[in-house]
Amino acid sequence: MTRLAVFDCDGTLVDSQVNIINAMRVAFAAVGHPAPDDHAIRHIVGLSLFETMATLVPDGDAALHAALADEYRGAFHRLRADGTLAAEPLYPGIRDLLPTLETRGWLLGVATGKSDRGLALILAHHDIAHHFVTLQTADRHPSKPHPAMLELAMAQAGATPAETVMIGDTGFDMAMARAAGARAIGVDWGYHPPEALRVAGAEAVVGSTDALLALLA
Repeated sequence: MTRLAVFDCDGTLVDSQVNIINAMRVAFAAVGHPAPDDHAIRHIVGLSLFETMATLVPDGDAALHAALADEYRGAFHRLRADGTLAAEPLYPGIRDLLPTLETRGWLLGVATGKSDRGLALILAHHDIAHHFVTLQTADRHPSKPHPAMLELAMAQAGATPAETVMIGDTGFDMAMARAAGARAIGVDWGYHPPEALRVAGAEAVVGSTDALLALLA
């Protein structure tokens, strides 16, 4: 039997909120639009960029949303190039969690609103890319909560929905899991509160990697 655990990235594997918020402020300033507050920005982490901007500026048109998405990409690249990006640390316990799950027979994957490039940089920085057999990003899929990312992850790993669990910190992750027929487990160390995860379909919300391991035993 194949068992597949698919992780979100931002807010689940790594804490990247400082860089996301800073790049968002730069992007909004570039188009002369007031930036959303930090809470609003944290709430949309996990969506693809165009959907992010459409959510943050619901009264804007498609041209504005596309311009903001382009400015955000550029801002992130510039911040990375000039060395001003903050550290994006792994959350406590993640480094040990991944090999432990592997030894227990789990295949691992990632499904994220990041780009291919952004995800590759994060995984390389922390030297954890080798743990994952499938990587799904916003470059090739509709935004969460559409199930496409998780469906392709399952196909690549040879896992059925009943054998798959999606682990994430947002309601988008939980809704994606439900749409794909997979289990949905929330983590409380990310960007959406536990109640939002439960409302979106989480079967459980855990507060530590030890609790997650126990749930997956």
